[in-house]
Amino acid sequence: MAGLKAMTATSGPGISLYSEQISFAIGGEIPLVIVDVQRLGPSTGSATKGADGDIQFLRWSNSGGLPVIVLAPVDVTDCYTLTVRAFNLSERFRCPVFLASNKETAMTRESVDLVSLQIPSVVNRNHCPPDREFLPFGPGGEKDVPYFLPLGGDRLVRQTSSTHDEYGYITGDTETIARGIRRMENKLLGAINSLSLFEYDRDDSADTLLIVYGVTARAARVAVQRIRDAGGAVSLLILKTLFPVPEKTIQRCIADAERVMVIEMNLGQYVREIERLAGSKPVEFHGRMDGKLISPAAMCEVMGL
Repeated sequence: MAGLKAMTATSGPGISLYSEQISFAIGGEIPLVIVDVQRLGPSTGSATKGADGDIQFLRWSNSGGLPVIVLAPVDVTDCYTLTVRAFNLSERFRCPVFLASNKETAMTRESVDLVSLQIPSVVNRNHCPPDREFLPFGPGGEKDVPYFLPLGGDRLVRQTSSTHDEYGYITGDTETIARGIRRMENKLLGAINSLSLFEYDRDDSADTLLIVYGVTARAARVAVQRIRDAGGAVSLLILKTLFPVPEKTIQRCIADAERVMVIEMNLGQYVREIERLAGSKPVEFHGRMDGKLISPAAMCEVMGL
């Protein structure tokens, strides 16, 4: 809130310790980027082995259950470009944004073509105009998102972890509390379409849709190509925004398929979101959580294609 862009990085045990302050950042509407380089758990687990076991924890680790933004990089290029997007989103919506990375991604070195790299434009903070009343926790320039206050002025910014009104004063008034909670919820849920980042590789002749995210998507791309080279057909959806759940995007892709397969490096976390959106479409799951990556061959085998 002093005007600088703030970022920190940790893994699963660290995220557990962060949870109280994550809630404070949500309630205080503080822009912040948190990189979670996930590793095999629980607890200390295997510090040198990867997994995607923190997905639901990132969504629900805050007290109050308010929505959060979680992005999932696939490769080194994503690690760069999605970090820029994460900062943009954190300042656009005044909230913490998570990057759900993975030990395997963090320890990977690869070349990136800087010339072809599509770097998002930097989003600047939306400051309160000098002729407008400053409400540190009231709607501002973008729907439901408060303005920032320009540095060096004489207007006060109050900050508290307790429920507060638009001016930052602690309150127990139920209508004021409900209005503030709904505003913080709606500022993200009302912008889901603009938050949805994904890659959809559709095969018009395919009955099967494979849904993946993170480092698992790298093997999925290879598996899909092998299936197609062998005369088979499969469509691929790579989600780069996990939360808020891009429901319309997922449902549109599922509508093109008769069968949905979700593959994750855990015991089945994001598949729960897919199941509730799939309706009558069958959803199959394959997970691995032993410190090893899921290979393209294993994906081809479990899909039976």
